[in-house]
Amino acid sequence: MNNEKFDFYDRTSLKSYNLDSSARYQLACLDSLDNYTRKHCENVATITCRLCEHLHCSKGFTIYCTICAYLHDIGKMFIPPSILQKTSKLTDEEYEIMKTHTTIGYNMCMKDVKLRPYAAGAYYHHEALNGSGYPQGLIAKDIPYEAQIIRVADEFEAISAKRQYKTHIGIIDTLNILIENSQPITPKEGMKLIIKDAKIGKINKSIVRALFKVILEDTEYEISVRMEYLEFVKKEIARLTKAEEYYKKYLNTQNQGKKDYFKQGVEMYLRSSNGENIDNFENVLNEYKQSYIDRKEHLNKLYDEAKQIKKLRV
Repeated sequence: MNNEKFDFYDRTSLKSYNLDSSARYQLACLDSLDNYTRKHCENVATITCRLCEHLHCSKGFTIYCTICAYLHDIGKMFIPPSILQKTSKLTDEEYEIMKTHTTIGYNMCMKDVKLRPYAAGAYYHHEALNGSGYPQGLIAKDIPYEAQIIRVADEFEAISAKRQYKTHIGIIDTLNILIENSQPITPKEGMKLIIKDAKIGKINKSIVRALFKVILEDTEYEISVRMEYLEFVKKEIARLTKAEEYYKKYLNTQNQGKKDYFKQGVEMYLRSSNGENIDNFENVLNEYKQSYIDRKEHLNKLYDEAKQIKKLRV
């Protein structure tokens, strides 16, 4: 593995690796999944690709790993909708059925010569380093590296995404859950969890560290975008405030000549292309002011979030 940057979504890169037709075939398989699972697979693939970049993986491995991630839940197309889309907690029996999506996906890939190279993603992505995963209960040395990467991406996306049956969990809370899952655990009395190696956690610590970098990048990018928008809002507020100054003078004068002059002053600062006029611009101004307050508050939260991410350790 080496320190190469690779954007899986860049069509020039795909074309240079002659993957256009084969990638279309593999990714078209997702069309048979329900909307939520398909979106989940796409998100996991995106995170996986970026994890590979921060883990200094080669271009070839990054492509391979990303396609594995796209296909990791392909077996769920054969899980009954009553289980797959259930909004409440699964029963033990239903959970056992849900777990079969790994072997189903593996068998699907192995039966299709074009999907066969990517079977590891479907089969191993729920294995845990300490042996508590499924379907085989493998330990660290027996779990393919690509599956270890996909597991972290899958776990992060599943926890942080908005689900039908739970509220959105914040990024920091999600990352703390992953930190916890990377630590050794001691089974409590009565726990069904089977741990074969109590010295390590479920997921790879180095991959979790790479995830911190991915999420920090996203947070800092969002900060920069929101700062740009705030600057735009400030300019709009300044423009409409000028219009408001003329409007107040327009209302406070009885002289028709001055009234016409101040009205022209108001209109000079309005943008008809935005639907602004002398009757509604104050509402627009108030909306911008409220938007600035709300977005400034969110921006401060993002700054705080970025600071917290930088302090995370695993």
